[in-house]
Amino acid sequence: MMEKGPPNSSEGQQGWFSARNGSGSSLDLESVVRPLDLNPWDVVLCVSGTIISCENAVVVVVIFYTPAFRAPMFLLISSLATADLLAGLGLILHFAFVYFVPSEAVSLLTVGLLVTSFTASVCSLLAITIDRYLSLYNALTYYSERTVTRTYIMLILTWGASICYGLLPVMGWNCLKEPPSACSVVRPLTKNHLIILSASFFAVFAAMLQLYVQICRVVCRHAHQIAVQRHFLASSHYVTTRKGIATLAVILGTFASCWLPFAVYCLLGDYTYPALYTYATLLPATYNSMINPVIYAFRNQEIQKVLWAVCCGCFSSTPPFRSRSPSDV
Repeated sequence: MMEKGPPNSSEGQQGWFSARNGSGSSLDLESVVRPLDLNPWDVVLCVSGTIISCENAVVVVVIFYTPAFRAPMFLLISSLATADLLAGLGLILHFAFVYFVPSEAVSLLTVGLLVTSFTASVCSLLAITIDRYLSLYNALTYYSERTVTRTYIMLILTWGASICYGLLPVMGWNCLKEPPSACSVVRPLTKNHLIILSASFFAVFAAMLQLYVQICRVVCRHAHQIAVQRHFLASSHYVTTRKGIATLAVILGTFASCWLPFAVYCLLGDYTYPALYTYATLLPATYNSMINPVIYAFRNQEIQKVLWAVCCGCFSSTPPFRSRSPSDV
């Protein structure tokens, strides 16, 4: 997502991120005027972007071309897949422009695209979490026009905020013409810009954590009520509850393990740190966009049916099923 410094033999760090020179300061943008040796980390990020793009393109196409997938749940999943698709394309484009068409202006555009797409991805995860909570908390009124309106409002806020964040470096809030101390571990983003992004992530993570705790409580209460009404055994109630909590733990644990290292490093690191640390924490964050389709789309039974129908050559534009509640996904 970031501008590249010139080769540094002492550190062996090249690529999108500033490396350390002998004095510990970040290097200038000389990649604009001369080519750089290929960095294996950049290749890995580009390959990750390709996989991310292919996975999420499938999800976007399936939802877009299936009229039955117009429920709020699928709108939010398509928003997440679109954001992750753009993130994958951004990784590919940035690699291509840095190594084959070096340009400061174009590089800033790809940085803006990456900031926008990753921000939209994280915010879409929060929107999905809110939707799941409301589908349980207001189960009787979930399938109503109010839910559709609320979904569109969340989508507008998600993409509006994400685009604003992404435009900041393009509109001039970058450290290309600033002293090295103004740069963050992700050049050309300024340290203040990255602090705002990291703080926003922690706010989203805290909200998701609180919502999933509430979801666990609702799931446990509902499972107990069903067990009492239908005279289920206590063991059946325990198995059902444990399965639901385990699913939520996997969802939240995956999100935290992918993004927390990078968010913490963005707050604690500075421009003097080796680029290796940035690569090592950013790569798991990109994996979140690779895992999201598996968790939120490919596990969905309705999407599975359409994918199997496409694979078998018997695709129907109006599959005979009704969308499940997000709480069932």
